Amino acid sequence: MRMRRIRGNKILRKMTEETTLRVSDFIYPLFVVEGEDIKSEIPSMPGIYHFSIDRLGEEIHELEDLGIKSVILFGIPSYKDELGSSAYDENGIIQKAVRKIKSISKNILVITDVCMCEYTSHGHCGILNENGDVENDITLDYLSKIALSHAKAGADVIAPSDMMDFRVEKIRKTLDENGFKNIPIMAYSAKYASNFYGPFRDAADSAPSFGDRKSYQMDYHNGKEAMREIALDLDEDSDFIIVKPALSYLDIIKQAKDTFNTNIVAYNVSGEYSMVKNAIKAGLVSEEIIYEILISIKRAGAKLIITYHAKEMAEKLRKERNDFI
Repeated sequence: MRMRRIRGNKILRKMTEETTLRVSDFIYPLFVVEGEDIKSEIPSMPGIYHFSIDRLGEEIHELEDLGIKSVILFGIPSYKDELGSSAYDENGIIQKAVRKIKSISKNILVITDVCMCEYTSHGHCGILNENGDVENDITLDYLSKIALSHAKAGADVIAPSDMMDFRVEKIRKTLDENGFKNIPIMAYSAKYASNFYGPFRDAADSAPSFGDRKSYQMDYHNGKEAMREIALDLDEDSDFIIVKPALSYLDIIKQAKDTFNTNIVAYNVSGEYSMVKNAIKAGLVSEEIIYEILISIKRAGAKLIITYHAKEMAEKLRKERNDFI
C-alpha cells in the first residue's frame, strides 16, 4: 500500500511515525565554574552558560519543569597543574557540583565526565612523559581516582571520555573495590579526533597547549576501528557506549546499533550545535532543523542523546503533545 493517503492526514502521519523523540531521550550538558553569582553565556555557544554552584538551583528547577531528568557535568577548576590534581580533589568543582545538585533534587540523574584535559596545565587528557607524550598506563591510576571521587560525591553514572586503553576495566575495578558496584559506566568508546569540538574547548578551557589528541582519539577516516574500540569497552564491562560526534558519524551509530546489544548514546557536540544556531540566526534554515537532526540521530540507532538542544526540544515536544491532545 502506498503511504500518501496516510501522509496526507496530520493525525495519521503522527500516529505512524517510525522514529520518535521523548524528553527522557535527552542528557543535558552543564558547565560549572568556581565563583559566586555567575550565569555567563558562552560566546561561541549561544544559549549555553557557565554556572557557579550557587546558581545551579534555578537551572535544575527549570530542567525538572521541562521534564529533563539527566545532566552531564563539565567543570572549570580554580587551579591546574601537570597532574590534573584538582580533578580528584574532594572539594573540586565537579565534586561540589554533584553534592549541590543532589541537595537540590533527588530526581536528577547526574553523570560526570571523567577526563583530565580541563584540569591539566598542558590541556592533554593524561599524564605526560619527558617527551610530551601521554603515558597511557600511568594515566589510568589518575582516571580511576577521579572516578572514585565523583562516586563518593554522589554521581549516578561515570563517563570516562579520555580514550585511554583499558580505562573502563581500571575504573570498574576501583569502583567495585570501594563499594560502588552498582554505579554504571558510560564510556566514550568511539570518540573521534574531530574538528567539531572547538566551542566546547572554549567553554571548558580545555584546548591542548601544544600538539593535538590524535594519538589517543580516533581517526575519522575509520569505521571498523570504532567497532573494535566499542567491543573492547564492552568486554571491560561498560554499561553504555558513547559515539562522539553524532551528526557526521551517523554511520558509526548505525553500525554500533547493528553490531552490539547495548545502550548507545550519541553526543550531539558543540560544533554541531553552534553551526545550527548560527545558521538559524542568519535566516538560512528554520528552527525545525534541530528536530530533524535529533530524529536522524535517533533513527540511526541512538538510545540516548547528549545535546545542548535539550531544553528547547523539551519545550517543542511539550507543545506538540498539547496540540495533539
